[in-house]
Amino acid sequence: MQWTEMLLPLAISFAITISMMPIFIGYFKMKQFGQITREEGPKWHEVKSGTPTMGGVVFIIGAILTAVGTAIWKDVLTVKMAMFIFVLLFFAAIGFWDDFLKIFKKQNEGLTSKQKFLAQLLGSFAFVVLFYFSGLDPLITLPFIGQVHSWVVFAVFTIIWITGFSNAVNLTDGLDGLVAGTAGIAYSAYGILAYRQNEMEVLLFCIAIVGGLIGFFFFNKKPAKIFMGDVGSLALGAGLAVISLALHLEWSLLLIGLVFVIETASVMLQVGSFKLRGKRIFKMSPIHHHFEMSGWSEWRVVITFWTVGLIAAIAALVLLFN
Repeated sequence: MQWTEMLLPLAISFAITISMMPIFIGYFKMKQFGQITREEGPKWHEVKSGTPTMGGVVFIIGAILTAVGTAIWKDVLTVKMAMFIFVLLFFAAIGFWDDFLKIFKKQNEGLTSKQKFLAQLLGSFAFVVLFYFSGLDPLITLPFIGQVHSWVVFAVFTIIWITGFSNAVNLTDGLDGLVAGTAGIAYSAYGILAYRQNEMEVLLFCIAIVGGLIGFFFFNKKPAKIFMGDVGSLALGAGLAVISLALHLEWSLLLIGLVFVIETASVMLQVGSFKLRGKRIFKMSPIHHHFEMSGWSEWRVVITFWTVGLIAAIAALVLLFN
């Protein structure tokens, strides 16, 4: 696939998102459907209350239409592509229901953490079942052991991996433009790796997501006109997980998705420290709020995290190319 051909799905996904988003925002404003900020969050975030959310609906739809259309064009509408679409839709549906409940109740509470977790486990397990019937190889590389072709190992690892990273990206989505940029970098890195492996389904999927995220960023940059909501963040995290599995480069996501790993680790450390010692490590978690409460501007935090994500992604590509 020539680089000029890659511009087409990028442009189509971008065009769908950037043309449909104003309509989506206008509808939400008319119905007065807006995000309710966390009561325990930074006080200066209260001005964001009422901002339309669920923008992930638009770029997810744009990405799926683009991925399916270009896959038909390039004759790569395979079972693997269908599994990518399934995971994206399933986790977007979880996020959609969570966001819908928040908007309907007009408070920052949707699904309970237990309900969301069980739904994520179900979606991850469903992917494993589809993978089993697809006839693809259940290959997982384990440290100090090497390549393992075991369905039990694959199932356990995959369920943890997809659920974990869908939550990780969801935790990161707390500042204007933060996830749009970091996820865009991560999907771009996997697009490069897919091109190198000649995995056209993965490449087209990544390009479609990146195009949608670029279009979404125009409305999500500070001051955000719309948030992506859980419908976007949960789907993006799950998508990254299945892509890393499809390329048999699962551990690369720890580096390519370093920002998401750090954000999740900050929450785990904060909760663990408070329960064990009664003391907090950070002023607030996830860690992007800690920097905000330390006096950093929102843009400074976002750009710093983008930079970390970009450096980590480049480092991963250098290591994998050698």
